[in-house]
Amino acid sequence: MSIAVVFDSAGTLLHTYRVAKDVGKGILLPGIETVTLTFSSPDRVLTVIHVHSREIMDSPPDMLLSRYLEQNMIGFGVSCTRKIVSARDIGDVLYTDTVARIEDLQDCIRNAWAVCRRESVISMNSGVILNLQKKEIEFTVTTGGRPFEGARRVIDDLHRIGIPTFIASGDRAAKLEKMADYLGIPRDRVFGVATPTIKAQIIADLQAEYDRVVMVGDGINDLCAMKKADISILSEEQSGEKPEELYEAADFVIKDVRKVVDIVKNIVGA
Repeated sequence: MSIAVVFDSAGTLLHTYRVAKDVGKGILLPGIETVTLTFSSPDRVLTVIHVHSREIMDSPPDMLLSRYLEQNMIGFGVSCTRKIVSARDIGDVLYTDTVARIEDLQDCIRNAWAVCRRESVISMNSGVILNLQKKEIEFTVTTGGRPFEGARRVIDDLHRIGIPTFIASGDRAAKLEKMADYLGIPRDRVFGVATPTIKAQIIADLQAEYDRVVMVGDGINDLCAMKKADISILSEEQSGEKPEELYEAADFVIKDVRKVVDIVKNIVGA
C-alpha cells in the first residue's frame, strides 16, 4: 500500500507565534490566531506579502504600506479566505489603501522578533488582513516559528519506511523551503501560499498517485483538506481552542507530532 503524508506547517510541524496590529485602532494583538481573525468576517482575506522582514524594517515608517508595495512591485499570495476572490480584487485594495503605514508592519515584526529571536531556526512571514468590503488593510500581521521538538525525526522516520512527506501551507514558499531543508523534505514537495481550497486540491492530486493520503493539520484552514484526505490527523501540540468541526473531521487527535509515525506504521502494518 502506498501512502503519502501531508503536513500543514504552522501549529503542526512548527510552534508558531503570531502577532497582528489593528491598524484603525493602533492596537497590537500579540499571540492572536490570525486564521480565526480572518474567518470571523466573510470580507477578510489573509494575504502574504512577498518581502523580506529586513527590507520592511529599513523603510520609512510613515510611508503608506500600499505605496511601498506598489513602488517596489511586491507580489502577494492568498493565505486564507472564506470566499472565492480574484487577485485583481485583492490588488485593488492592497495597492491603494490609504490607512496602513509601514510602521504598522514594523511594529508586528519587532514584536515577533523579540519573542522568537532566541530560537536557532526561525521562519518569519509578514502580511496583512484585507477587508474587501471596507476596501482597506484592517490588520498587519507577522508570524514566527520554530520546529516542534522531534519534528525532524518524524520526517526522517517516515522517509526510512518509504513514506513521502509533503507540506501544504498558507505561508510564503521561500520561508517554507528553508524550513523544509532543515526538516529534510524535498523542495518539490512544498506547496506554499495554499488556501483551504488549494490544500484540498493538493490532497486530491496526491490521491491519484497514492493508495492513501494522510493530512495532518491543526487549524480551520486545514478543514477542507482533512475532509478530503483518506485519513486526517488533528494536532493539539500548539495550545489554543480549536473549532468543533476539526474534531468531527479528524480520525486521530494527537498532542505530539511524533505520534504521526505510529499512526502511519499501523496503517501500513510496519
